[in-house]
Amino acid sequence: MSWLKSDTLVWASSASTYLALTAALALTFAWLLTRQRKSLLLAKLPGPKSHPIFGNSRFGGGTAAERMQWLINNSRLGEVVRLWIGFVPLCMICSPRGAEVILASQRHTHKGASYDLLRDWLGDGLLLSTGSKWHSRRKLLTPAFHFKILEDFLDVFNGQSTTMIQQLRGKADGEPFDIFPFITRCALDIICETAMGRTVNAQGNVESAYVKALDKFAYLYIMRSTTPWLRPAWLYNLLGPRKERDACLKVLHSVSYETIAERKALREKSKKSGGESEPEDESVIGRKKRLAFLDLLLEYSEGGAKLSDEDIREEVDTFMFEGHDTTTAAMNWVLYLLGHHPEIQARVHEELDSIFGAEDRPATMGDLRAMKLLENCIKEGLRLFPSVQRFGRILHEDVRICDYVVPAGTNVMLFPYRIHRDPKQFPDPERFDPDRFLPENSKHRHPYAYIPFSAGPRNCIGQKFAVMEEKVLLSSIFRKFRVESTVPREDLKLLDNAVLRPKGGNILKVFPRSLA
Repeated sequence: MSWLKSDTLVWASSASTYLALTAALALTFAWLLTRQRKSLLLAKLPGPKSHPIFGNSRFGGGTAAERMQWLINNSRLGEVVRLWIGFVPLCMICSPRGAEVILASQRHTHKGASYDLLRDWLGDGLLLSTGSKWHSRRKLLTPAFHFKILEDFLDVFNGQSTTMIQQLRGKADGEPFDIFPFITRCALDIICETAMGRTVNAQGNVESAYVKALDKFAYLYIMRSTTPWLRPAWLYNLLGPRKERDACLKVLHSVSYETIAERKALREKSKKSGGESEPEDESVIGRKKRLAFLDLLLEYSEGGAKLSDEDIREEVDTFMFEGHDTTTAAMNWVLYLLGHHPEIQARVHEELDSIFGAEDRPATMGDLRAMKLLENCIKEGLRLFPSVQRFGRILHEDVRICDYVVPAGTNVMLFPYRIHRDPKQFPDPERFDPDRFLPENSKHRHPYAYIPFSAGPRNCIGQKFAVMEEKVLLSSIFRKFRVESTVPREDLKLLDNAVLRPKGGNILKVFPRSLA
């Protein structure tokens, strides 16, 4: 009987192997069919030639400047452009009507694949979460950006801009210098104080460990997201700078968790003393009149919202990520453009003089509302040079975009840099003209022709915060100084980084004004 048992075991083993091979072949065949269908649908779209394995390798193979120029060149091919990043299909949307299909929908809200590379830092914060979790978190966080809350941040904006102006006075001698780092450090101090309720003193301490970790992580993220062979985790662990990335995350997370613990302890102490105690550590801002974003989250968690320390950390880190480089880039581009247009800069000076006169006082909310021309300069700067020059979604169903069917599973890249240059919406699109945003000139414009803060259900929750900050810092500069740009538009090189930056920085000449 032993031979019968042995044959039975051999037969069972062979059957299992056969079934496994059949299943593997079926899955492979299904994958090939799906890929073939995707390829046939995407082949109908205009796009550059691609390698069957490496796709459009130029996307990940060049420098940040070459990558940006490559995107600009290919965005001229049509309203919807097909790209391949290795085996991954990518559809670039370059027109307002194409953007509307994605951004106006409640169905296409899942962020693109490259956003997953941020998950180790940001977790399931508002930027990366989806579905019911995103809806509930967005509803919870919206009151934190009410204008009354933002008004309490105004003294932070004014205080940090005063520090920046003091530093710029030493550069106001007409000699060219890069103003980008000065704006960056000021924006960093603002976002740390408003988000976490503590200062990192980036303007006074350029060697801050937190600042260095933030900059380094941003660099490593863009490197990985644009290098197809480093996207898979196992290859990144094998070939990528994993240790550097982990060291950055350790610094970023530890500062956030330490601040949460400090704020919780201070809140508990305040409760025990009847709400009258003040923070003993002057580096931690916790006064009732100026609640940081972190304080508001702690209030929500005490008021019944189920927010763990990790949930709170995710949202604070998300606010740090989204509210730092974006505002920095926007302000630098306005300075660059006004430095090339002295006639418009003179109008800005006139507007600010009419608001402040010769008074050396901080800006109020009423002052910000009166800065109509400066606001339009900010809008026009974001039109020409959107801080977030591209952002993504991933499709979970077939979608008709313009004249094409884009298949499910395709990553969609919206390209505001090109969308904002539609000559039907913005005649003579390369010209800097803030008057485009006067009510009479914009009332008939396509609602998705201008999307610097995205649009639709997943638009940027912090856009009012950003514009407020930009108005305060830019008005502070133009109240005191006149600027001249040294790099001609035709020589300008753009960098496709986490935000849109000028290669070589923003080189300006700064001169004191007579009212300063």
